[in-house]
Amino acid sequence: MSPSRRTLLRGLAGAAGLSVVGGGLLTACSSSGSSSSKPSTGSSGSSAAGGSVTFGSNYSDPAIKAAFASLCGAATAATGSQIKINTVDHNTFQTNITSYLQGTPDDLFTWFAGYRMQYFAAQGLALPIDDVWAKIGGNFGTAAKQLSTGLDGHQYLVPIYNYPWVVFYNKSVFAAKGYTVPTTWDQYLALAKKMKADGIIPIAFADKDGWPALGTFDILNMRINGYDYHIKLMKHQIPWTDPGVTQVFQHWAELMPYVQTGANGRIWQDAAKALETKQAGMIYQGTNQVAQQYVTDKANLADLDFFVFPEINPAYGTDYMDAPTDGFMLSKKAKNVDAAKAILEYIGTGAAETGFLKTDMWDVGLATGLSVPSYDAIQTKSVAEIAKCKAVAQFMDRDADPAMATAMIAIIQKFIDDPSTANIATLQKSAEDQAKAIYTS
Repeated sequence: MSPSRRTLLRGLAGAAGLSVVGGGLLTACSSSGSSSSKPSTGSSGSSAAGGSVTFGSNYSDPAIKAAFASLCGAATAATGSQIKINTVDHNTFQTNITSYLQGTPDDLFTWFAGYRMQYFAAQGLALPIDDVWAKIGGNFGTAAKQLSTGLDGHQYLVPIYNYPWVVFYNKSVFAAKGYTVPTTWDQYLALAKKMKADGIIPIAFADKDGWPALGTFDILNMRINGYDYHIKLMKHQIPWTDPGVTQVFQHWAELMPYVQTGANGRIWQDAAKALETKQAGMIYQGTNQVAQQYVTDKANLADLDFFVFPEINPAYGTDYMDAPTDGFMLSKKAKNVDAAKAILEYIGTGAAETGFLKTDMWDVGLATGLSVPSYDAIQTKSVAEIAKCKAVAQFMDRDADPAMATAMIAIIQKFIDDPSTANIATLQKSAEDQAKAIYTS
């Protein structure tokens, strides 16, 4: 159960990004606490498992932390199993995931669909949950199941939501300044230039955490080179010295004069606050971050709107986007497997997602049969825009080998510091040298 990275990537074959169909949904600082809230919807029909279960969580931001606590409370009421939530800062959790799973992990843990799930499942660090899927499979479409399936054909994850990466703005600022939503690259640059002339930071930006800028690379890559190119690059079937990658960095360099300076020293929450306080005109980020921040800060969520990243290459238009899917997995070292599976069975129902989405005001659910009268304008628009895509990616740090994603974090931060043509060539060579070592190990 320890195939090489090359074997893992060869088996992926695009499962990390899938088409969307009907309904707009993809059918494609530590703290701890115990769940206590009551469910607002019916139970899953699971037999009460009893006992207690620990749940490792990277939902450390206040809003999503509260939504997850509500979900666990509903799961406790539905199954009879007490849940202790062990929350760890999101970035710390992600950085230490391997040692965490190899050490003394919780019974259940929050994680990501697609390649990131497959990678750890293939290392034997998670238990298959085919028996859970035998009961909940009818609640999800084919693509969602594929995103939850390991390279060995077994299911390892119960998905709960996804969210798009888009360009956010405040409607009041656009109305006051007479700005119009850009649909092409030239229009986007022109708008950024006008904002700068108006004394507004055109594009709020942060990359101290490393991963946010990977999203900008992804969208430029998919807009310029298409989705298939993105997947092949992530699998190292295309070299990082390819002219297509050069075009990505060149376009990004065009944008840099309009991007908030000092990004490598700023966390994404502070970039989102720049938009929230109207110091910045736009930000390219996930709804899971920006809308959540507005909710956390009790800002005017009704003023927040977004548009998909503008077209660059007409051959691909706006056909693709990053829309990561999150969910839950069962640790290989789980102590209470039966109770943990009963909880996963409950979470994989429309009733569970309906309850979760009453407090989650930024993601969109994946289960069929869920009722979403609580969807706000951002969530409703997210469903519609994801549905328009021909395929969606899962984000570079989920689509690529983890070691390559880590390498690209450092490379992109160096690009942010120096987006010159000469440095782009140096960074591409560095990326390719590291990719050769990673994908042939």
